[in-house]
Amino acid sequence: MKQRYFLSQNSAVAGVLEAILLIGLVAIILSMIQLYYVPEIMQQKESDHMDQVSNQLAQLKSVIETQAMMGIIDYDETIAHTPMSSPLTLGSKELPYFVSARSYGTLKIIDQDLADDNIINIQPASVDFPSGIPLTSIYYKATNFYFPENIQPWQEYIFEGGGIILKQSNGEVMRGFPGINVENNSALGHIKIKYFIPIFDSIAGKKNYSSWRDCYVYTNYSKHYTHIGPATKIQIFSDYADAWYDCLFNESRGILWEYQDNGYINVQFDETVTPNKIEITPSSANIQLELTIAVISAQVGPGYVPN
Repeated sequence: MKQRYFLSQNSAVAGVLEAILLIGLVAIILSMIQLYYVPEIMQQKESDHMDQVSNQLAQLKSVIETQAMMGIIDYDETIAHTPMSSPLTLGSKELPYFVSARSYGTLKIIDQDLADDNIINIQPASVDFPSGIPLTSIYYKATNFYFPENIQPWQEYIFEGGGIILKQSNGEVMRGFPGINVENNSALGHIKIKYFIPIFDSIAGKKNYSSWRDCYVYTNYSKHYTHIGPATKIQIFSDYADAWYDCLFNESRGILWEYQDNGYINVQFDETVTPNKIEITPSSANIQLELTIAVISAQVGPGYVPN
């Protein structure tokens, strides 16, 4: 009878243990990437996206101002009334293979029918001067998940009254100034304020869009009005009055700070009313106001843009 010998084989067990340890190491590395690096990468991704939106809105502002200028001076009727499209990236995609959230955005055109109480109210010295001018806007809200850090991660951009406002949960600021120019004619007893205001007009079904993808804002010059005359009171009612006050009366960069500081005008900020109110009245100098109000047809998405 042949005798059999059984030898212990430890190599198979060692191979299994090596595989388990390798899988565990990979799992630890992936967990560290997920917990520590993915949030940082996504935060930078959303931050870059918001910078992109800011630049795109600045480009949109430039397009609208160019359209209005060509329409006002009647440079070429065909060109002046030709619709132009401006891209806006509403959100950013998630990272592949890892657990992350896709940001998205909402874009709205708040036209004369929706502007509500956001207006510039002017008390004229002449009867044919406009009183309430609607502060229409192109409104964008980003729903983020990582940026800004340590505060509620959402941001709004509002193109209102010719200026671009950035609003987030810890405050608001005017990122792009409206088309306001001031001439100091105090030696003649007045200061002259020139203000170009775009007023948006839209059509039903083309006023809002939500997605993470790119979309387009189509704009077209329609018509304009010009009003020149003295003003005894200028009131700005806005949901973003802090940003307006900062851009007008900030000590280092405010458009009207010099004229307030020299006592040519008086300024009051009223937070007891809704929307908040900024009131500007003459003091040692009269206010001569030149308004150019350009009506801009606007819509979100493809389609015909009437003028």
